[in-house]
Amino acid sequence: MNIPHQPSQAAATDTAALMQIANRPAIVFTHGEGSWLTDRNGKRYLDFVQGWAVNCLGHSPRPLLQALGDQAARLINCSPAFYNDAMLELAGALTAASGLDQVFFANSGAEANEGAIKLARKWGGLHRDGAYEIITTDGGFHGRTLATMSASGKAGWEVLFAPKVPGFPKVPLNDIAAVAAAITDNTVAVMLEPIQGEAGVIPADDGYLKDLRQLTRERGILLILDEIQTGMGRTGTLFAYQQVGITPDILTLGKGMGGGLPLAALLAHEDVCCFAHGDQGGTFNGNPLMTAGGLAVLTELTKPGFLDQVIETGNHLKTGLTALAARHGFGALRGKGLLLALDLRRPIGPAITAAALDAGLLLNAPRPDSLRFMPALTVTADEVDRMLEILDSVCDALPEAAGTAT
Repeated sequence: MNIPHQPSQAAATDTAALMQIANRPAIVFTHGEGSWLTDRNGKRYLDFVQGWAVNCLGHSPRPLLQALGDQAARLINCSPAFYNDAMLELAGALTAASGLDQVFFANSGAEANEGAIKLARKWGGLHRDGAYEIITTDGGFHGRTLATMSASGKAGWEVLFAPKVPGFPKVPLNDIAAVAAAITDNTVAVMLEPIQGEAGVIPADDGYLKDLRQLTRERGILLILDEIQTGMGRTGTLFAYQQVGITPDILTLGKGMGGGLPLAALLAHEDVCCFAHGDQGGTFNGNPLMTAGGLAVLTELTKPGFLDQVIETGNHLKTGLTALAARHGFGALRGKGLLLALDLRRPIGPAITAAALDAGLLLNAPRPDSLRFMPALTVTADEVDRMLEILDSVCDALPEAAGTAT
């Protein structure tokens, strides 16, 4: 008989062996299913964070488990110096869906963005006399490598781990004149998120994105869209740019792409794909186990009616949050689909998320005055209603959350 290994109580509770890189609560999760997590004491939590929009099909979804089991029985990994069938199948499906031509697989969104920066700089060296600067936006977030932190416009990061990687001038979001003024002979690209997730779900206007696409073409530079958080159905279409009617030169994907697995991708038009052999790589990149999982996720997202359901559930969530905001004197909603933020109008986000956690609900406050909602794309209307019920009760119980409805 095979007896599953059970970690000792000490191993499950002792946190001393971990570097303290986050203020984690004293909860140890052991199981997950759909929209729900269970801790080691058996308490269940409704999860509206989902690993920061990672688990797009919820926790431990059957299609992903099936794909991983089938693939693991055949081939887990081989050198990235060779092709494997899962890698090729997922690459073909992504290019067909995106309108881009070639894919480089990575393990994280930061790694995909790092690759996008390198690809753009290589292209600038070949086609723009060595141009290397990439214009990014205030408030943008592109990852935690040194280059992607330098590209990000997160407050306080300009001095963290100095000196930064040079070559990332910043402009305000939704200011096309500022972008035009920032372009010089050294500029190779503009890089931004269609919706700034970590900044508090701040959307780029559709008109701004269209103007940006036109401006970059007129000036002969690249447009890079970071859809790490907005891609893979999160906003109601497979990619957010599809709602605007544009296509970037370079696209990065991550988070929901693997449905919980470490999988990301850099996609580009063929005329931008200028890496020479040896320029880019990675030990685990494109391995068959992860790409088989990614293919299972993409297959689910592109089934008839799936994205329609995301839009419908997103509208249900918007309606409920709008009513809740009116009752508690909160502000407006931001975002699209199932990536939404609620303006709290005052810095009570951390207090609300802490009280919600005690009540069995996982929420995220990207800024002190905002709540962010990133449920599984498979979340049900009943689960949305349950979340609203818990949140309403939490807000009622917080004296600092009381306000006059507007």
